[in-house]
Amino acid sequence: MKTKTRAPGFKAKMYLLTGLLVSLTCSFNTAEPFTEVNKPRVIITSDGEIDDECSMVRCLLYANEWDIEGIVTSSSQYHSQGHKWVGDKWIDPYLDAYAQVYPNLVKHDPSYPTPEYLRGRTALGNVKAEGEMEEVTAGSQLIVKVLLDETDDRPVWLQAWGGPNTIARALKTIEEDHPEKMAGVAKKIRFFFIWEQDSTYQAYILPHWGKYNILTVICDQFWAIAYQWNKILPEDKQVYFGADWMKSNILEDHGALCSLYKAHVHGSHGLSGDTDFNDGDFRSEGDSPSFLHLIGTGLRNMESPGYGGWGGRYVNVYGNTWLDPVPVEGYVYPEGRWYTQTAWGRKYMREEYPANKALMTGYFKPITRWADDFQNDFAARADWCMLSYKEANHPPVVSLDHSLDIAAAPGSVVQLSANGTSDPDGDQLAYHWWHYDEADNFNGTIEIENEDNMEASFKVPDDIKEEVTIQIICEVCDNGTPPLTRYQRVIVKVTP
Repeated sequence: MKTKTRAPGFKAKMYLLTGLLVSLTCSFNTAEPFTEVNKPRVIITSDGEIDDECSMVRCLLYANEWDIEGIVTSSSQYHSQGHKWVGDKWIDPYLDAYAQVYPNLVKHDPSYPTPEYLRGRTALGNVKAEGEMEEVTAGSQLIVKVLLDETDDRPVWLQAWGGPNTIARALKTIEEDHPEKMAGVAKKIRFFFIWEQDSTYQAYILPHWGKYNILTVICDQFWAIAYQWNKILPEDKQVYFGADWMKSNILEDHGALCSLYKAHVHGSHGLSGDTDFNDGDFRSEGDSPSFLHLIGTGLRNMESPGYGGWGGRYVNVYGNTWLDPVPVEGYVYPEGRWYTQTAWGRKYMREEYPANKALMTGYFKPITRWADDFQNDFAARADWCMLSYKEANHPPVVSLDHSLDIAAAPGSVVQLSANGTSDPDGDQLAYHWWHYDEADNFNGTIEIENEDNMEASFKVPDDIKEEVTIQIICEVCDNGTPPLTRYQRVIVKVTP
């Protein structure tokens, strides 16, 4: 393998943004790495767009992080049979390539699913037209089977990388054939949609299943790592998406799966004919936030979409539905679909960019702030395809010497300690504690003493007059190649 170069360290009434968090029905213990018992369960539905193909490479490299219950080809407003269709069997080459690197991946984690397991859970869904949900398909029936299985009551994250129409067809089958089981099924479901890329969420899912208050995340922030990333990502993050970095860390000499990654090539372009890309530049992974949200990094973001993590940070807009936090005072979310025509970020990029770039930077920051970390992590997974365990790098395990939830009073001093943190490769570790002020409801400044040490502290301000939470992130990075970062989130509840 050649020498690498690394970069340095809703059908609903109009609602005003409230910022209030609701109690969610799902919670995972992220104080420790996920085990076979508490791994997230996922069903992926995808329309096979070129950025879905890029996301699929990354997704398969993280297949050990979840129990993948299904990979279903679906359609969207952009892709269906007869309309920019990549083919019914577009995923087969990716599963074949995964099979080639699987023997090496399991050297790094034996819980990677076998290629046969993944092939047995791959099916064709509703692909004939945008929003088609009348036909019962192999893909919709796969979803039905998983949701009706009463031997496993763990939540199932239903991801729509394209339109949610195959998901809608599955839910309609359950409603028609097993109406008495709808409430139990709804209790399992978690939605993560990359936009509403057809009308079926508004036309069917909300009217028929909305009464169950299913946790629903609908993402527009994904545009930060989609086709216009070079206009959105901060300059210091863009190096991790440029051709030199991509070729060295992903595209070249990293095995069969990474060789399929469809970065920019001569003549390819971004959105609306953008041509300011080089051969080998990152192209787009607009769908990756749906599963980046489910990687057990220690950020506890699965406890609430409002906490923020690699897949973005969201606000509760109505019911148990979470959308992107819009940095405009008094913003009113549109009624109906949250998609390319209405979602704030896409409208901004289409209608206003480059004016008010500070607003744009703040809007996409919930994802861009982690971009170097998740790109380095991607590079490590690419290494796992080819290198032995000893040759490759693996993330540190962050362990705190106290609870993740702390009670405090105004004026008290909160002691923080990451004593017990370790690294599987014996690498040196760098620590950094910081206040994630956007994620909590404390409106003020927290000064952390010894913020770059294993042990730190901060004084709770004396003038807090009402109950608030303060969220502190312990960030730990190793000095391996590539450097890898993991976290723990401490939530301090301050009661006067």
